[in-house]
Amino acid sequence: MDKVFSAGLVLALAAPLAAMADGPTDIQALRQEIEAMRASYEARLQALEQRLKAAEAASVSAVPVERAAAAPVTATAGANSFNPAISLILSGLYARTSQDPAKYAIGGFPLPPGSQAGPGTRGFSLAESELGFSASVDPWLRGVANISVGADNSVSVEEAYVQTTSLGGGLTLKAGRFFSGVGYLNPQHSHTWDFVDNPLAYQEMLGTQYGDDGVQLSWLAPTDLYLELGAELGRGRSFPGSDNNRNGAGMTALAAHTGGDVGESHNWRAGLSTLNAKAADQGLAAADASGRSVTNAFTGATRVWIVDGIWKWAPEGNGTRTSFKLQGEYLRSTRDGSLVYDVGGAGTRGSYRAAQSGWYLQAVYQFMPRWRLGLRTERLDPGSPDYGINAIALGAGRYQAHKNTLMLDYNPSEFSRVRLQLARDSAREGYADNQLFLQYQMSLGAHGAHSY
Repeated sequence: MDKVFSAGLVLALAAPLAAMADGPTDIQALRQEIEAMRASYEARLQALEQRLKAAEAASVSAVPVERAAAAPVTATAGANSFNPAISLILSGLYARTSQDPAKYAIGGFPLPPGSQAGPGTRGFSLAESELGFSASVDPWLRGVANISVGADNSVSVEEAYVQTTSLGGGLTLKAGRFFSGVGYLNPQHSHTWDFVDNPLAYQEMLGTQYGDDGVQLSWLAPTDLYLELGAELGRGRSFPGSDNNRNGAGMTALAAHTGGDVGESHNWRAGLSTLNAKAADQGLAAADASGRSVTNAFTGATRVWIVDGIWKWAPEGNGTRTSFKLQGEYLRSTRDGSLVYDVGGAGTRGSYRAAQSGWYLQAVYQFMPRWRLGLRTERLDPGSPDYGINAIALGAGRYQAHKNTLMLDYNPSEFSRVRLQLARDSAREGYADNQLFLQYQMSLGAHGAHSY
């Protein structure tokens, strides 16, 4: 404030020097104006000082006595610092399919009964809505919780974790329930996806989206080139693992991502991740060689490798009018253990080994403000599973599931979206499914910035 006052005073004094020829009357008038400016600045300065003192007093009084005795008062301990930020994502969906969603299956890729693979229910549905809470606990920790409400009125805890904010050295520790940091799409909440659904490779190898209970340590390198490394230990409760009463970790994961800018209009990110999970008597819905539906049980270990990459373009970094995004991931899953064929029926246990893969490539183009057009193509390779003594009963199909998707969305603001999506899903051999989706998404309340 003193610098502003001094600058104003110099400018005010410069004028009368150029106008001295105008006589004593003008000089006296200029002096009076300078005095008025000085008085005005001093009054404003005093008012600001009083407001600062009042704010500091309110900050101190807002700290509970028991907390004040245990921890020093900080500048962030204001009246609202203990109220969590609340957000609500409202999402609705209309779906029309040419095949019955209840019979949806992906050839050559058995999943646990009741998995979320496929288009979901026909007609109108609530889709997935999300209630989020987040706040700083103290100068060292913050807490986050995201509650998901499904179309069937089911309520689940998507994420609930605490995270450090001041470890230093670029390190961050997270503990609780969270989406794993492997790949590109996996850590992102569904309302940030560019399409209604996740790719087939995610549905088949990560159970649509892998989340677990555990700890995650990440390190952001202090370099101009973006470089982040992450490591996780988890319970292993989700597919491709299974929840078991064990003392040790049922899941481990490692991830590395790097990226940067190319000029003012281009930027990119690429990564390599691996996830290892254990399963015991994991139920898998499948079809045997005769086409009969059976439930098998897998016990063993699964490793999923993910290579991801994304490239973005916006003229001079300004994506408000037009932008383009190219994104793709390749996933490879290996399973090694034993398989009980037809639980409750034949019940024959044999060795089981499988190496399967899948990929998707998608592009999203914002061709004018608020409007985007997207295209995604994808394919799965079931490989040649080794069923051991159950090879004859289970057979080994080589059909490669594939799918093509077109979407158009309109975003009236950063808080609302309406999307139309058309897809031809050839997940099952001989059963092409023509799918139409109409979706809305609305964001209410305080919502943090999304990841890259």
